[in-house]
Amino acid sequence: MTGVQEKLRSIVVDDEPLARRGLRLRLDAIPDIEVIAECGNGREALGRIQELKPDVVFVDIQMPGINGLQLVQQLPVEELPQIVFVTAYDQYAVEAFEVSAVDYVLKPIEEQRLALAIERVRDKLARADIASQREQLLEAVADLTHESPEALEQKLAAGDFQSELGGSQYPEKIAIKDSGKITLVPAQEIDWIDAAGDYMCVHANGETHVMRITMKELEQQLDPKVFQRIHRSTIVNLSRVREICAHINGEYHLVLNNGERLKMSRSYKTKVQHFL
Repeated sequence: MTGVQEKLRSIVVDDEPLARRGLRLRLDAIPDIEVIAECGNGREALGRIQELKPDVVFVDIQMPGINGLQLVQQLPVEELPQIVFVTAYDQYAVEAFEVSAVDYVLKPIEEQRLALAIERVRDKLARADIASQREQLLEAVADLTHESPEALEQKLAAGDFQSELGGSQYPEKIAIKDSGKITLVPAQEIDWIDAAGDYMCVHANGETHVMRITMKELEQQLDPKVFQRIHRSTIVNLSRVREICAHINGEYHLVLNNGERLKMSRSYKTKVQHFL
């Protein structure tokens, strides 16, 4: 019959019985959702998901044994259902994105927020478009982390998730998204960067990569011991500078190893100290 949606077959995974019951009651009240199983731990869920092949799994993250993230990582990619993380903690949002979850909902869950998650699941199932799937979750994670989707995209693709765990806060690679694909450019290979309107031109190894990000956001991804801003629209890799040419008007031109000449404005003249 046309116009009738098939019910989404779902599994609820949470180690807290009251949390499972609460979510199930909410899902049971939604006409186009059918809860086909409940699981109290990740190991049980792993078997049930592979056995029942649900459309969507609502997963808590912090569980003893196999946690929610590990559960999703252990599922075969070809059998992976839509994943909605339902958790009391917001610090796992980026990791949830990395395992291709469709949404990340904080407890206590609100009815409107749950409805939005289900809408995203249906949209993802209908379109099966990887690019649109990433964009949807990117927006959800951006809401939680209060970062722009563009800046978050750079961190995600470059693998810059370890700063809060004691790792380097500067990614080894800069992720440049263009025409639906992402190019990872090693930061050490970048010669200089300049602005062109709302875009940044990243010059590396004789190639120019264009990315949509603000100068400030990009500057925050680069190690200041290596990269310095020499103009309001220019950042240079200090190790690429071969000569510094002073002018009588107080400005400088920096000559790079590849022969490129970059203007250093007077307002940034104190930056010369970094080269001496």
